[in-house]
Amino acid sequence: MGYRRFFEASIGQLRNERRYRVFANLERSASEFPRATWRFENGGERQVTIWCSNDYLGMGRHPDSIAAMQETAARMGVGAGGTRNISGTNHPLVQLEAELADLHGKEAALVFTSGWVSNLAAISTIADLLPDCVILSDALNHNSMIEGVRRSKAEKQVWRHNDLAHLEELLIAAGDRPKLVVFESLYSMDGDIADVNAIADLAKKYGAMTYIDEVHAVGMYGPRGAGVCERDGAMDRIDVIEGTLAKGFGALGGYIAGDAAVIDAVRSYAPSFIFTTALPPPVAAAACQAVRTLKARPDLRELHQRQARTTKHALEAAGLPVLDNPSHIVPVMVRDADLCKKASDLLMDRYGIYIQPINYPTVPRGEERLRITPTPLHTDAHIAELVEALVDVWNTLGLPFSTDEKAIAETKDAKCVYPDLKKAAE
Repeated sequence: MGYRRFFEASIGQLRNERRYRVFANLERSASEFPRATWRFENGGERQVTIWCSNDYLGMGRHPDSIAAMQETAARMGVGAGGTRNISGTNHPLVQLEAELADLHGKEAALVFTSGWVSNLAAISTIADLLPDCVILSDALNHNSMIEGVRRSKAEKQVWRHNDLAHLEELLIAAGDRPKLVVFESLYSMDGDIADVNAIADLAKKYGAMTYIDEVHAVGMYGPRGAGVCERDGAMDRIDVIEGTLAKGFGALGGYIAGDAAVIDAVRSYAPSFIFTTALPPPVAAAACQAVRTLKARPDLRELHQRQARTTKHALEAAGLPVLDNPSHIVPVMVRDADLCKKASDLLMDRYGIYIQPINYPTVPRGEERLRITPTPLHTDAHIAELVEALVDVWNTLGLPFSTDEKAIAETKDAKCVYPDLKKAAE
């Protein structure tokens, strides 16, 4: 039997639907981020500006993080050497877990190789250790959370996105059974934010355990960068906080923080933790330094929010269809897979601006978009270039503009607060 044809047909279907993913070969510049070198298959190259990085604060190129990684690699080598149980529990990793527990005001923390794995392992393990548990999951939870819910043997119920009345209905219907409420603080595609305290209120009222994903908020919200829970005064009201080291902290890995008994149970029972090689010491050291740096840098968070607001306002003033939200995520709606890919390609080819198209299944069909993520290192000049490029692309492709005249009137005269943004971000 010729098996190859099945795989070719599957890939062909993605191409026909304009959902085939094309990866840009990028070499980020530590000294000039958000600049990067785009390398071609023929050996050529071009300088581009990245506008869709999840390294939200540019910590992946921060001098202190780089120094921590270099020193640790020279002293300890580049690999972990094994699983956590077999020689892989290196000292920088232990320090990182202590730093994360302190960040979230919890008794303990546990680090995984990615945020995807931490959600998969923690949700499934916690639910399976609760007898006759029912998981109540927000409808727009991330794929990693969905996979964690699926992996569990517990009953699953999905509540309408951020619909607290529906959540309460499901909590009431679950009765006296153990209940695990699983949700995100900040949803990365639309950029909306959950009412964490209201969800905590419901959980307390009906005796449910809470699990929150703060992946797109850690480092960037709260006085010390612990996320939306810290900002909203709800950290002590949430049982398990999950986060990543690969976005706001600019490194690699995921983690959970919570009660010591819960963390120890996940450590002891989760196969995807037990049988996975540990995070290497240089990566753990860099992540740990980033956490420490951001605990003491509210100014960097303020600068990040300032540039996100400025970007939104400038795009809205130009009439571009920005999806309104209260966070740093800037979705510019296209609502067509083919046109979304063409818009991305035109930005890269004409202007050297890299924004990856977001298509199904990351978002529903008809909700395709360019997801823009400003950083503190994007200057006002970068923003002006972005607006000019997007307006040209929208005109070239005949895409609809926004008609929100109020937003346009309010945001035409944004003033620069930080004339030297690169220096301010160090």
